[in-house]
Amino acid sequence: MNYTIREYETSDLEDLLNTWENAAYLAHPFLTKEFQDQVRHDIPNVYLPNTQTWVAVYQGKVIGFISMMGNEIGALFVEPEFHGTGAGRLLVGKALELQDELEVEVFEANSIGRNFYHSYGFEPIEEKVHTETGQIALRLKYSSSK
Repeated sequence: MNYTIREYETSDLEDLLNTWENAAYLAHPFLTKEFQDQVRHDIPNVYLPNTQTWVAVYQGKVIGFISMMGNEIGALFVEPEFHGTGAGRLLVGKALELQDELEVEVFEANSIGRNFYHSYGFEPIEEKVHTETGQIALRLKYSSSK
């Protein structure tokens, strides 16, 4: 598939939120609706204003995005129907154009995210309890100089 990766624009918000919701509910069925609702509220009000965000566009529609805080992947979500098509890899590739090393936290119960990051070459460096949810979170790291 032929994707365009470009910087997020405010006109992308509705597609971005829909992408997040579809992917997050698939990857995070173990999280409460209240927590998910709070995150959906925080995306445009807290996260997007404080991150560098790029979107993957297919046929004029945002189908994925990555939000970065320095070398930290704060969010990486792709519409479920586009999983396995290379969109996620292109978004991580964009992040690696800007940072030599990347870190991310992923819930241990999120097998979709864990499998993606493992296949990309991220390695675990820490395990902790995510304060807001009580879930186990894994911190992973990727270095392009491996």
